[in-house]
Amino acid sequence: MSFFQNSRFLVLGSIILFFNINVIGQNNIEANSFYKHDKYLSSDKMEGRFPGTKGNNKAAAYIKRHFKKYGLKKFDNSYYQSFRLFVKPDINKVKSDTVTTQNVVGYIEGSDITLKNEFIVIGAHYDHWGWGGKGSSSKKKDTIAIHNGADDNASGVAALLSILEELSKSKIRTKRSIIFISFSGEEEGLLGSKYFVNHLPVDKNAVKVMLNMDMVGRLNTEKQIYMGGAGTFPDGVELMKKLAEGSGLNPIIHAGEVGGSDHVSFYKSDISSIGFHTGGHPQYHTPEDDIDLINSDGGALVSKYIYNALIEIANYKEKLYFIKQD
Repeated sequence: MSFFQNSRFLVLGSIILFFNINVIGQNNIEANSFYKHDKYLSSDKMEGRFPGTKGNNKAAAYIKRHFKKYGLKKFDNSYYQSFRLFVKPDINKVKSDTVTTQNVVGYIEGSDITLKNEFIVIGAHYDHWGWGGKGSSSKKKDTIAIHNGADDNASGVAALLSILEELSKSKIRTKRSIIFISFSGEEEGLLGSKYFVNHLPVDKNAVKVMLNMDMVGRLNTEKQIYMGGAGTFPDGVELMKKLAEGSGLNPIIHAGEVGGSDHVSFYKSDISSIGFHTGGHPQYHTPEDDIDLINSDGGALVSKYIYNALIEIANYKEKLYFIKQD
């Protein structure tokens, strides 16, 4: 995950009339659900979820199981989208420099006879750095230790699954269809999201907005959730401001400054994209990024906010189209 830099805000016109903010405070995403998912994915038995390893495959299977449990439909009769990537066969116990990993993907069909042919994507990468190596920020890079990645990015997947669970329980049918996806290969260069964008299971023009969660588990005392790319679709900045009301959060909203995580793959393909994160910390890309430092109550608050954004955008009354940012 790469963090957003300083931003320029896009001034947008009178847009509140377009919004129907009717879900704020009505979802019941709980901290214990967020914690449960994060704890499992960041446990030592996953060995840091490095692509091509048993731990990475176990994480994918866990996500797949919940996609099925909460009723997501498959593309091409599978929740997996497999792809190959090059890695260094060193401390991460891979047997070859070419390994197979997978994105985990499913969808909910929209309710509107026309708008169901448009798609909103929500995602988070599940891979991390395994036992360390070139991606580690440790002072002693020769130290071999599991990088559990509780914040980076078990937290994003915890939010993704919490949002999916709540959507399933609420039985809300949005007008547009929603694709849920968890990417692999992000740490190696956004490889999973690049592969997905280049091998979309739907028409590219039908993909309208992508919401990405990367490191959302360390909400600070100021309750700041950072986002970049809110100005990449019509009236997005104002929508995100409106959703902040009563959320318990203090969103830092950038119209541009799209950032450096998986949503960038979509933005570079002219698809509107927002990236969410709760900020950096000294444990980033180190063996110390563990579950005991995760703020589960904060993770639930962030998940609720993004849930509300997802529902609003999937029901958007205004036409959705890409707006390039500087």
